[in-house]
Amino acid sequence: MPAKPLSVAFLFTTFPKTSETFLQRDVAALIAQGLDVRLYSLWGGGGEFQGRPVRRFNLWKLVPLFLFTIPWNCVRRPRIVRDLFEGVIMRAPPSWLNCWENLLGAGFAGCFYREFRRDPPDLVHGAWSGAPATAGWLLWRILGVPFSCGAHAYDLYEHGGDWWLLEKLRLARFVQTSTETGRQGLIARGIPAEKIVTIRRGLTEFPVCKPLRHPRRPLRLICIARLVEKKGLHHQMRIYAALRDAKVPFEARIVGEGPLRAELIAQAMELHLERSVQFLGAKPHAEVWDQLAWADVLLHTGVVAPSGDRDGLPNVIPEAMAAGVLVISSPVSATTEAVQDECTGLVADVTQPLAWHAALTRLAADDELAERLRVAARAWVEENYDARRNTARLAELFRSAANS
Repeated sequence: MPAKPLSVAFLFTTFPKTSETFLQRDVAALIAQGLDVRLYSLWGGGGEFQGRPVRRFNLWKLVPLFLFTIPWNCVRRPRIVRDLFEGVIMRAPPSWLNCWENLLGAGFAGCFYREFRRDPPDLVHGAWSGAPATAGWLLWRILGVPFSCGAHAYDLYEHGGDWWLLEKLRLARFVQTSTETGRQGLIARGIPAEKIVTIRRGLTEFPVCKPLRHPRRPLRLICIARLVEKKGLHHQMRIYAALRDAKVPFEARIVGEGPLRAELIAQAMELHLERSVQFLGAKPHAEVWDQLAWADVLLHTGVVAPSGDRDGLPNVIPEAMAAGVLVISSPVSATTEAVQDECTGLVADVTQPLAWHAALTRLAADDELAERLRVAARAWVEENYDARRNTARLAELFRSAANS
């Protein structure tokens, strides 16, 4: 009789989500590994993914939770309820959004623990250290089902990190980061090093690496990013202005949406860039690949936002490297794990537009340099960004955590 496949309840904030196709690739690869993956979306999303239902948390379930379940559990499980309310009262949340995210995770656990008790998975895994990890942590407290979680840039940096980050990570069976920078940051905060594992995201299929375009004039530039502060797009507008002033012919496309769209368009008009810079809005992932096929160079101008938020390693960087697009990045957070200066790409300070002008001019004119960087970049991606290989490691961690 064949062995029963390992059952993992995978908790997401929103799944599936257009801007998080990397999570969909992870789940698809885990299913291909033979795991019984149960999918839960705490906010938004839902429907079906690869023939599996995505259970969406209906917020109306919170009404009976507050009216009946919490009062009843005050009697049955006073220690857990006391710890929760003590955590809420004794320490201010870093932001109202993070407070809501954690309460959402707690609400999910309170509403779903009976279902998990009837048919317990072998492991609960929270994709993020916010709401999903809070839900996994509380399901462990209530039912004893082991849990693990991911800890990524937003969880670690936004307003100093998630509200209950250390409490959750210390009790998780393991913590997955997608960058070594994130892992070292958690070790510095006191999480045991042996508990934290760096497993990068990945591609299930590598695109054809397109040939270098000859000549690269006008230089085709692309930025694929949410239009938010940590992407440093105001600096990027000044970089384009420096290129224009130096009479370097270029065309730039910005793919993405966000709250800064109106500001950025106004800045582009003020700098007289409207003929050179196009704002294309959000695109489906298939069309993003089309944009990469058009581009010569991807620009990543990431910065540390006033809230402390920053990127880890944006997935678009290794995707561009895989497609044969040259990359210039700022040296913020974990981007230089992939974009190694003069090896797999070029690195420049966003506060120095002339340094970006010099780097872009080199990539436009120097075929030997451009080809050397592209070949090394593709090799880095093939070595580090293979979804099948990386999720095989993750699946093995799931098995070990469930059986320990």
